[in-house]
Amino acid sequence: MKIQDLLKKEVMMLDLKATSKEAAINEMIGNLVDKGVVMDFEVFKTGIMNREAQMTTGLGDGIAMPHSKNTAVKEATVLFARSATGVDYESLDGQPTDLFFMIAAPEGANDTHLAALAELSQYLLKDGFAAKLRGVTSPEDVIAVFDAEANKKEEVAAPVAGQDFIVAVTACTTGIAHTYMAEEALKKTAAEMGIGIKVETNGASGVGNKLTADDIAKAKGVIIAADKAVDMPRFNGKPLVNRPVADGIKKTEELINIILNDQADIYVAKEGAQAAASEEKLTAGQAFYKHLMSGVSQMLPFVIGGGIAIALAFLIDNAMGVPQNSLGNLGSYHELASMFMKVGQAAFGFMLPVFAGYVAYSIAEKPGLVSGFVAGAIASNGLAYGKIAFAAGGEKTLGLAGVSSGFLGALVGGFLAGYVVLATKKYVKVPRSLEGAKSILILPLLGVLVTGFLMFAVNIPMAAINTALNNFLTGLSGSSAVLLGLLVGGMMAIDMGGPVNKAAYVFGTGTLAASVANGGSVVMAAVMAGGMVPPLAVFIATLLYKNKFSQEERDSGLTNIVMGLSFITEGAIPFAAADPARAIPSFVAGSALAGALVGLAGIKLMAPHGGIFVIALTSNPVLYLVFVLIGALVSGILFGALRKAK
Repeated sequence: MKIQDLLKKEVMMLDLKATSKEAAINEMIGNLVDKGVVMDFEVFKTGIMNREAQMTTGLGDGIAMPHSKNTAVKEATVLFARSATGVDYESLDGQPTDLFFMIAAPEGANDTHLAALAELSQYLLKDGFAAKLRGVTSPEDVIAVFDAEANKKEEVAAPVAGQDFIVAVTACTTGIAHTYMAEEALKKTAAEMGIGIKVETNGASGVGNKLTADDIAKAKGVIIAADKAVDMPRFNGKPLVNRPVADGIKKTEELINIILNDQADIYVAKEGAQAAASEEKLTAGQAFYKHLMSGVSQMLPFVIGGGIAIALAFLIDNAMGVPQNSLGNLGSYHELASMFMKVGQAAFGFMLPVFAGYVAYSIAEKPGLVSGFVAGAIASNGLAYGKIAFAAGGEKTLGLAGVSSGFLGALVGGFLAGYVVLATKKYVKVPRSLEGAKSILILPLLGVLVTGFLMFAVNIPMAAINTALNNFLTGLSGSSAVLLGLLVGGMMAIDMGGPVNKAAYVFGTGTLAASVANGGSVVMAAVMAGGMVPPLAVFIATLLYKNKFSQEERDSGLTNIVMGLSFITEGAIPFAAADPARAIPSFVAGSALAGALVGLAGIKLMAPHGGIFVIALTSNPVLYLVFVLIGALVSGILFGALRKAK
């Protein structure tokens, strides 16, 4: 596939009217919606704006490439637009933008589409190409400019004996545009300077032009132009400069000269760091959050799949009926329910080992994975009875059977395992001839043994804390339940998907394992209620205060109904970002109220996600929906009343 196949003539706009960045984006998306390329204006715009929030797609020299790989896109399309006056697009060079390529890629875009989009990035850096596009008078002329450039034969300069050679890696967060723009810019500048270069791209379709060990060994130095983690340890001992991908596009000569003039620092691979250059800049709190969320993200599919399967087992038994004298077997009394229960328990059983394993993996990479799994398994299953031989010759039974430290033990165990492996890598020295065996034999063995024995000790106090916490949560009622519900419900709305929101959600999911047998978790119910409120509040505000919102915002309010009911708090982010002083306090108030009401009523939830689709898994579906609605009304009315009229 060529880029010309994606440049659809029917969506081109040769006279863009907008004069501001957001207006230009709205005008282009509106055209894509009108032509049937994009099915949902707000969903696609959210994707575009999220990308702009990471780094402007205004590349400079009058060119912008807003892009999103998005579920709202029907077919891969590139919209070309031109402005006669220029738009203040917050470009990297601060100059107005007049040429726009809005890239709409479907969620499942294949490698062929992505390669074509990469080709577009390379065209735009060719000398005189943009000037030709500024002179076109019809969509047919646009295609003709691309065809003419495609028919040119690239002149490849012959290698110069003894010339300097460098290697580079480019990567942007989406891997669609900036990755390949930086590649082309580096290659072009290197050729002009008479420098040999090989550039590896870490794009959406995978790693392209991968650097070999021989390439790296020959190179005078390494340029990393990336906004996401790349494989760094292979550059150990090489002069290396690490910059954002934007510098790879706009400051290519500067980056190359840093290497040529021996001004780059020697890169030393950090033990266990997946992206050492960026890791060095993390504070202790940021590193903790990064490792924690690595474990949580891998754990959640097990929690969601297993938790819902177990909840369905209870629903099936309730629907089919269980005798009064067999209520202890609720969830596994009937054969069908028992099958759901066994599947759910099997998935749930992996929750803590996977969580601890991937916390350790984030800290120490592969050698930490097995130690983390072991720590999580010990936290989940508890310690067995053991006999300790004393010096006097007697034996004493250590009664620790079934001591489980749960989520808290797995949390401590994951970090413990990661840092045990890091310490082992650093302090255990072996002969050079055994270095190859160190990572596959010595580190896993010592990591498992040291972590396992340390967990025997860690499990005891953590089990006591876990038991006390579970007893507290099980006995929640009255003011304690209200306060906890108010707290976690409000936290869900503070940053809507950020660290505070995630902290409340992680705490809620951590209470599920011990509470499923008792009908679910009040905390999890309060968390989900709080998370459903902000998007629903947006809809209510746009409905009741129409004069304070634009037509596009009112349309977005409609999509927020679905997001709110589906427990996708992030749907309210565009409104919070546009007016945080009024939106966030309003959302927090309603979310906290919903969580407090759920706590007051003692409503329990057996599923960690799903919104209205798992409402039947709450202990009181009707009352639960009423509380969510009350919270949404309070937030919506506050937000609308505080907001200034358009």
